[in-house]
Amino acid sequence: MTASTPVAFEDPQYREAVVDLLGAIAYGEISAFERLAEDAKLAPTLEDKVAIASMATAEFGHVAKLNERLVELDADPFEAMAPFRKAIDRFHEHTAPGDWFEGLVKAYVGDGLANDFYREIAAFLDVETRDLVVASLEDSGHSAFVVDRVRAAIAADPRLGGRLALWGRRLMGEALTQAQRVAADRDSLTALLAGGIDRPGLDLAAIGRMFTRITERHTERMSELGLDS
Repeated sequence: MTASTPVAFEDPQYREAVVDLLGAIAYGEISAFERLAEDAKLAPTLEDKVAIASMATAEFGHVAKLNERLVELDADPFEAMAPFRKAIDRFHEHTAPGDWFEGLVKAYVGDGLANDFYREIAAFLDVETRDLVVASLEDSGHSAFVVDRVRAAIAADPRLGGRLALWGRRLMGEALTQAQRVAADRDSLTALLAGGIDRPGLDLAAIGRMFTRITERHTERMSELGLDS
C-alpha cells in the first residue's frame, strides 16, 4: 500500500472487506460480460447484436481499474475474485434466459439489483474506494436500448408482458438470495456492514431498510420496462 492509503486500511479487517468487495464486483463484471456476449447470439438484428456487444464491452472495461486497486492493496485480483465464483455462477445458472427478451430483462433488472446491493455497501467505504465502486457500477448508457426493445415487444404482444413480469420477480428472488448468501459467507463483509469505531454501521432495522430500498428500485426498473413487479 502507498503512503496515500487512507487510515481506514490500518484496520486489517477493513482491508479484507474492501478486497472481498472489489473481488466480488470484479468477478460480477466478468460474468456479466460473458453472459451478454452469449446473449448477443440471440439478437434478432445486427443493430441489437452490436448494442448488446457494446454493453458487454462496457462491463469488461470496469475490470482493469478494480484489479489495479486490488494490486494497490497488495492483493492478488484472481485470489480476491475466487471466493465469489460459486455464488455468482450459481445465480447465472439459475437465471439463464430462455430467449432474447428474458436476456434483455436480466441485463436491465438482474444487473441493476446486484449494482444496487454493491452501492449500498459502498456507502461504508473510504472515499477513494467508494468512488471507484460507484464508477464501476455506472450505467453504460445502453439502458434506453433495453427499455425501448422490451416496451415495443410488449406493445406488439401484450401476453409477453405477463411472462416477463414473472421472470423479473424470479430474478429479484434469486438476486436477493445471492446477496444474502455472499454477505453471510464472508465475515469481512458482515463486519463492514456492522461498522467500526470510526465508521457507522447498520443494525437489523437499518439492514431491513436497505433491502427495502433495493426492492423499491427494482419496482421502478420493472415499471420502466412496462412490467408489473
